[in-house]
Amino acid sequence: MKKTILVFSLLVLALLLLFQFSKYTLISGNLEIEYIMAIIAMAFFGIGIFINKKSQKQHVASNNEIDFQKIEELGLSKREYEVLKEVASGLSNQEIADKLFVSESTIKTHVSNLLVKLNAKRRTQAIQISKALNII
Repeated sequence: MKKTILVFSLLVLALLLLFQFSKYTLISGNLEIEYIMAIIAMAFFGIGIFINKKSQKQHVASNNEIDFQKIEELGLSKREYEVLKEVASGLSNQEIADKLFVSESTIKTHVSNLLVKLNAKRRTQAIQISKALNII
C-alpha cells in the first residue's frame, strides 16, 4: 500500500513539474503550444504503459491453481461447485438457473447448501472464503 501511495505521489509531482515547465516555456515564448501538448501526451503515454505492465504482472501472479482436494473435503457436489463458480462470476439465481437449465428454487437450495458448507452468511462472504481456499 505504501508503494502505491509513493508511486502516485511521484506521478502527481511529475505532472505538476510538467505543467510548471509548460507554463514557463509558454510565457518565455521558446516553444509553441503544440510542442508542449506533445510532451504532455508522451508523458501520459509512458505512465499508462508503466501502469499497464504493473497491472498485468499482478494479474498473472494471482492466478493460482484450484485445490480440488479442498473441494472434496468440504463435501461440495459437482453441481454445487458449478453454482459457486457462477455466483463468483456475479450472476443472479435466475441467471444461473437459466444457464444450468434448472429451476430457480433448485439454485436457491444449492446456494443455501454452499453457505452452510463454507460457513458463510452471505454470497459475497462465500466467494471470499472460496478464493481464500483456492477453490475458485
